[in-house]
Amino acid sequence: MIPRTILPHIEHDLLLKPVILITGARQTGKTTLCELISKEYGFGYVSLADRSERRMARDDPDLFLKVHPAPLIIDEVQYAKGLFEAIESVVDKARFETGHNEGMYILTGSQMYKLMEGVSESMAGRVSVFNMSPLSMSELAGREEIPFEVDFERNIERASTLKIGVTEMFERIIRGSYPELYQKPGLKTSKFYSDYVDTYLARDVSEIINLKDKDRFLMFMGVVASLTGQELVYETICKAVGISKQTAESWLGVLRLGGIIHLLPAYNDRSMLKGAVKRPKLYFCDTGLACFLARVYDAETLRAGYLGGPMVETYIVNEIMKSYSNNTEDAGFHYFRDKNGNEIDLVMVRNGKLTLIECKAGISYDSGDVKAFGRLERSNYEVGPSCLICLTEKAYPLKEGVYALPITSI
Repeated sequence: MIPRTILPHIEHDLLLKPVILITGARQTGKTTLCELISKEYGFGYVSLADRSERRMARDDPDLFLKVHPAPLIIDEVQYAKGLFEAIESVVDKARFETGHNEGMYILTGSQMYKLMEGVSESMAGRVSVFNMSPLSMSELAGREEIPFEVDFERNIERASTLKIGVTEMFERIIRGSYPELYQKPGLKTSKFYSDYVDTYLARDVSEIINLKDKDRFLMFMGVVASLTGQELVYETICKAVGISKQTAESWLGVLRLGGIIHLLPAYNDRSMLKGAVKRPKLYFCDTGLACFLARVYDAETLRAGYLGGPMVETYIVNEIMKSYSNNTEDAGFHYFRDKNGNEIDLVMVRNGKLTLIECKAGISYDSGDVKAFGRLERSNYEVGPSCLICLTEKAYPLKEGVYALPITSI
């Protein structure tokens, strides 16, 4: 198993909370992680993907918990929403009788809406929630993962520990970041994603909405994948797929709840209200899945085509966000664009300062490529050290306080 950054944080909270909830898209490694915890800490394990177990959990959740006593890992818990109330009763009883109820249950699932709905209704204050992403670059490299900050000396040192050439980077983007692809090097990328999409449509999507036209939904996913790294414009999607705005909003909601896409909000503060775009930006959570759905199957085609830049940007933004979520830390992530087309790909708001980040698919850049950074000089926040992250192998300065950095510095 590839060591996961989030594991020590889960282990820490096992000592504090009765219930741990691990969410995330399919195939991000939740089950493998839980199997490791089960062996290390003596948890029982049951998956509601098993029909008989699912039936018992749905029909008689109290009996299910008696048959499977704590400490227990329940995989795919979204299939039996009634379990949440039963678990609440068990952990409250344990607290009343013994004074302790820490580390009783670990729940996993890939449908965020159903999971969080159950938590908010039944287990508020009793559960610690973790979102598991696909593998990060640092996890794949076996190096320590830390929340990304622009610190020139540390960035250079970090980049020196991992060398990834341009060709290899595009190959990584095509391959994606799901653990099975790296645990089984002989597994064909296209085969993995074909099976992934089939399972996602059959299980997750069908559980959330009554999907009558799977082919159109698949077309919708392909259109959205080709728009990764762009502003969310419903009219573009509706026209390409032949659906109403209401349907597009519903289907995008399904992709968000399944951990397939995320939306990056536009940066705005009172000093910027008049000139800033307010639409969010859309990103696929995994570039490999996005490339497959957009029908780009090899690194050479990606590098030469129009999706090369957006996919590199998507990869960089995802890696930065993983560096925080995997360490259970927060940063305010936004992007900025004004009515004149000045754009900053990523704006981080942290510790009372802004960090501005531009994402590029080339190697050589100059100060003109970060001129949009000047648009936030009159923001309410101080602008701290900022950067342009690209495919360069060596860092170099662009102007005072702004550096070009390799992707491996993340």
